[in-house]
Amino acid sequence: MEHRGVTVWFTGLSGAGKTTISHALAERLKAAGCKLEILDGDIVRTNLTKGLGFSKEDRDENIRRIGFVSNLLTRNGVIVFVSAISPYREIREEVRQRIGDFVEIFVNAPLEECERRDVKGLYQRARAGEIKGFTGIDDPYEAPTNPEVECRTDLEELEESIEKVMAKLTELGYITP
Repeated sequence: MEHRGVTVWFTGLSGAGKTTISHALAERLKAAGCKLEILDGDIVRTNLTKGLGFSKEDRDENIRRIGFVSNLLTRNGVIVFVSAISPYREIREEVRQRIGDFVEIFVNAPLEECERRDVKGLYQRARAGEIKGFTGIDDPYEAPTNPEVECRTDLEELEESIEKVMAKLTELGYITP
C-alpha cells in the first residue's frame, strides 16, 4: 500500500474507543507496509509531557507538544495516529492549521457508555471527588463541529469504525490500496 504523511487525530472522551480503533487500524496499515507511529495520550503524558497537569493551559500545552511531534513525522512521510482526549476545540484547530495534512476522527460514545467501559475506575473516582477537572465530569469536552469521520462506538462494531477511517484516508489520497 502506498501512503503519504498525515496526522490522524482521534479525539473523544476517556473510554470512547480512541486507542482501540487506532491500534487495530495501525496493525492493518503496518501489515500493508505503511510507515506509521502512534502517539497515545497516556503514553505521551508519561514520557513527552511529564510534569504537565490538567489545567486548561497544561492540557493545551500537552496538545501543542503532541502536535509538534506529529508535524515532524507527518512532513517526513509517516502516518501518525494521535489518540488523545484533546478536549478543547480551539487547540485542536490550532494543531490542524500547523500540520495541514490532518484528519480529525471524532470517537463518539455517550458519557454513560464511557463510564460503563471504564476499566481504570477513573470516572468513579472523578464522581467521588477524588479526581478534579476530569473531562466529561467537571471539565468540558468540546466535540468537533466538522470532523472528517465520526465513529459512534456505542452503535457500530470496531470493524465498521476501521472501515470508515480507511475509506476517508483513501478518499483524501493519504493511502492508496
